[in-house]
Amino acid sequence: MENKTKKKEALLIIDIQNDYFEGGAYTLVNPEKASKNAKVVLEKFRLEHKTIVHVQHIAQEGFFLPNTKGAKIHEDVLPIEGEKIIIKHVPNSFQGTDLLSYLQENKITDLVVCGMMTQICVDSAVRAAKDYGFTITLLADACATLDLEFQGRITKAEQVQSSFISALQFYYADVINTNQFLNL
Repeated sequence: MENKTKKKEALLIIDIQNDYFEGGAYTLVNPEKASKNAKVVLEKFRLEHKTIVHVQHIAQEGFFLPNTKGAKIHEDVLPIEGEKIIIKHVPNSFQGTDLLSYLQENKITDLVVCGMMTQICVDSAVRAAKDYGFTITLLADACATLDLEFQGRITKAEQVQSSFISALQFYYADVINTNQFLNL
């Protein structure tokens, strides 16, 4: 996908869905901040008539259950007519979906990525996209996660976010904040 002569950018919004917000089945830390940042970038892409892809996770258990309010895309980033919606059933947005073929058909070379959860769905999509040859810009402050526990130890959401964003920055993506992106 990488084409140094003609860059064509698409916005990939991953799993910004109601279950991640207050009152949802799996509340993240500060999802509102991330969704507001994603909304600003979405508005920019709409104004510039660029390709926009919404990814919606539908699960069989836990949260994001079919036909529930929690599985719906959050109002901050609701798709409008003409914007592609990818339905997935696993963390990786490419696995079992037509995302790759859609991006290829639209000659997309570069992806601007934001969404939820940083350490699972965002991470797997960014890594897969890089493996497919896309150039990725990851908007760190338009992503959200939650506190994690392992063997009785709690890792705060801020540390989870920092660890995964740092790892992706090493090879997989150019990591910037929303304001930096808007000022490019």
